[in-house]
Amino acid sequence: MNGLKGMHHVTAITSSAEENYKFFTYVLGMRLVKKTVNQDDIQTYHLFFADDEGNPGTDMTFFDFPGIPKGTHGTNEIYKTAFRVPSDKALEYWEKRFNRLEVKHTGIKEQFGVKSLSFVDFDEQQYQLVSDEGLDGVAAGMPWQKGPIPLEYAITGLGPIHVRTAHFDYFKDMMEKVLQFKEIDNKGSLHLFEVGEGGNGARVIVEENVILPQARQGFGTVHHAAFRVEDRSVLEHWIERMAKFGFQTSGLVDRFYFKSLYAQVAPSILFEFATDGPGFMDDEPYETLGEKLALPPFFEDKREQIESLVRPIHTVRSSIHFEKEYE
Repeated sequence: MNGLKGMHHVTAITSSAEENYKFFTYVLGMRLVKKTVNQDDIQTYHLFFADDEGNPGTDMTFFDFPGIPKGTHGTNEIYKTAFRVPSDKALEYWEKRFNRLEVKHTGIKEQFGVKSLSFVDFDEQQYQLVSDEGLDGVAAGMPWQKGPIPLEYAITGLGPIHVRTAHFDYFKDMMEKVLQFKEIDNKGSLHLFEVGEGGNGARVIVEENVILPQARQGFGTVHHAAFRVEDRSVLEHWIERMAKFGFQTSGLVDRFYFKSLYAQVAPSILFEFATDGPGFMDDEPYETLGEKLALPPFFEDKREQIESLVRPIHTVRSSIHFEKEYE
């Protein structure tokens, strides 16, 4: 199978790696599975939050570029990232939790027949929780077993990314003819696309928007989104396919934890294609994932330099007992 399997990860920009770690660990109950650096800018942290084992399709990652200004939301951007929860009842849990913790949210709504709850973090990064109730498709991940969220309500992976574009006809053509998504529903300016096995883990919601000004990237915005491919041979198929359609790409990039291909698929929108493996447990044991600064083997000879550039962030959780927080 050479097709895309669904979401792999989303990478965004934060104003503070420390606050980002606190929000995802203590508010959202997602597990930090890798604390490393941006391989293209080694003074910048790259934090990976995911399910219990760091499975593909479950991770939201962050850069904290030093001195970057705040971004502004608009058109021509990936403007919202969704996370999956098991049921509609889980959304009721999260609504109460957000109220208690003073997290700004919209309340529970319905979009394309799926119950959802949108919210923002301290940077006004935009997120959404989506219920898997009644939906088949790409399997969910495993919630962080030792985190603070009761397992029946916890986040299990990525849901749809939300894209705004002022060039909808082009974007629809690109999604369908190049990436092989199908438009399965639409309502007003919103269009729902799906790929592979479908379900919340394999969807993209595209909003046609020619009113808002051009988005500007900075902290509080998404840098890029990545789709899953099975392995290197399939990635090489996509390298050839994107070139055939005339896209300039990065070619194969070895990130150690997975292999990647990057392509600017539309104005200001960067998509990545990433392999399912090897994953995050090749260089750290399960029990202490994300607790030390992990570097791929090709950066180990630069460890002393890198550790002098990035400030220490305390991320030890194996010694902490989290009580499950029932609201």
